[in-house]
Amino acid sequence: MDALAAQQSVNWQWVKGHAGNPLNELADSIAFKESQSRISQKTDDLAGENITRLDDALSHVDDTGNASMVDVSSKASTFRAAKAEGWVHMKPSTLALIKDNAIEKGDVLSVAKVAGIMASKKTSDLIPLCHPIPVNKVSVELSINESKNAIHVISEASTNGKTGIEMEALMAVSISCLTIYDMCKSAERTIKIDGVRLLKKTGGKHNYSA
Repeated sequence: MDALAAQQSVNWQWVKGHAGNPLNELADSIAFKESQSRISQKTDDLAGENITRLDDALSHVDDTGNASMVDVSSKASTFRAAKAEGWVHMKPSTLALIKDNAIEKGDVLSVAKVAGIMASKKTSDLIPLCHPIPVNKVSVELSINESKNAIHVISEASTNGKTGIEMEALMAVSISCLTIYDMCKSAERTIKIDGVRLLKKTGGKHNYSA
């Protein structure tokens, strides 16, 4: 600008912004439109990058970044298994009531076990993008851990299908834990559920072990 000004006969004049000067308003309009154009382009670029990254990382995302059920029609039906766990922590007094079968609602461990098995068979009804798959077997085991003042819940599930059965195992554990809370909440409201996780999966493209 200084170099160009040196070659021209320029009369510099300070003009107060947004004071109605037509040339000043024109310059402001051009600058604003250009800045918005650059911001819009940058936003589009970032959005495109994010969609690409999500598509690479998440199988349940389509080309536009929207949630989508994975097409498993071309996959072979193979044996798959999964194991999951969870913990329900409580006061020693509440744990003692469970051991003595003194909870008002009844046998906590038996009801929680059945609830977990039933829930695993309803997994695809509760999780939107989860495929309905044939469940060969689901087991739920609950054990009292007095050193942690907790109940340890373990579920194992298996299938012969085109996709994994991890969600069914996790669902069984989660609902078993929630059932324990429901049955014992009259005795204690501070019961805490934690540590719900996948321990192991086999079958499909990748095996996993925690």
